[in-house]
Amino acid sequence: MSEVIDDKAQYVLPFILERLHAHQERHMGEKNPPLFIIGMNGVQGAGKTTMVTILAKTLRSPPYSLPTTVLSVDDLYLPHERQKYLAALHASNPLVQHRGQPSTHDLRLALSVFSSLRDVQETKIPQYDKSKFNGQGDRVDESEWEIVNDDLHRKIRVLIFEGWCVGFRPLGEDRVRVKWEKARAQMTDSKYRGRLGYNRLEDVVLIDEALKQYNALTDQFDAMIHIDAEDPLYVYDWRLDQEIALRAAKGSGMTDEEVHKFVDGYYPAYELYTDVLRAGIFGPDSGRQLRLIIDKNRKVKDVIRL
Repeated sequence: MSEVIDDKAQYVLPFILERLHAHQERHMGEKNPPLFIIGMNGVQGAGKTTMVTILAKTLRSPPYSLPTTVLSVDDLYLPHERQKYLAALHASNPLVQHRGQPSTHDLRLALSVFSSLRDVQETKIPQYDKSKFNGQGDRVDESEWEIVNDDLHRKIRVLIFEGWCVGFRPLGEDRVRVKWEKARAQMTDSKYRGRLGYNRLEDVVLIDEALKQYNALTDQFDAMIHIDAEDPLYVYDWRLDQEIALRAAKGSGMTDEEVHKFVDGYYPAYELYTDVLRAGIFGPDSGRQLRLIIDKNRKVKDVIRL
């Protein structure tokens, strides 16, 4: 198992604190300054969870003492029955036969959580249990969701929204076709290790069409952190590391082959949308995005502000 070296906080914390200060300056004197929303993206196993934990703890603690909540895109997956319906509706599309890709999240729920937090209303933070239905997963009963902005606690000032596809922007059918045709051409080369070319164009376009709805979330971000693997293919080993640790802790889990197949289902999206993140999701020279390029050991090699 590769050694995990977390050296991201030294770059992320100053950036976020600077953006927060600018946000507070803009809204100085307001009784209820707007919610500050941070997006965080990284491939599976890149170190998002560790970074989110450090960031949330720092913001909640003195001298900042900002009530902060975390929402994972993984907790927004469709309930089990709705996922089954989606899979049956597109039975020939392997990308939606299980949770993961854009289209398998409950966007109405996500937008309602964002809106409720912005309006400083009592809000329930969704939770999802990936172990239900033999690993197919299902939403946790609403009675078990964390409640924030109630009368017992200070109102949330910062939302950290994290996940593997957070910040992805749709390409449109023409740009998807260009990338797909390039991947198909590369399949004749034994060195091609991607998955995009193995999918039908119409199946990939369905995902891109669904992603258009996610802009309503991404457009609300005040800052974006992109933990960018130097080579996205690292995700296969990193996800395997996670499963090995899970098997050691719980005595069961996916086999190495099952892990590889699992990541295969996500990888076409990395091929499509990684370049979008690297270019910056807010447009040129916004200064609101930080890209951390990390190596196989998850060590930061370069930092780029976009």
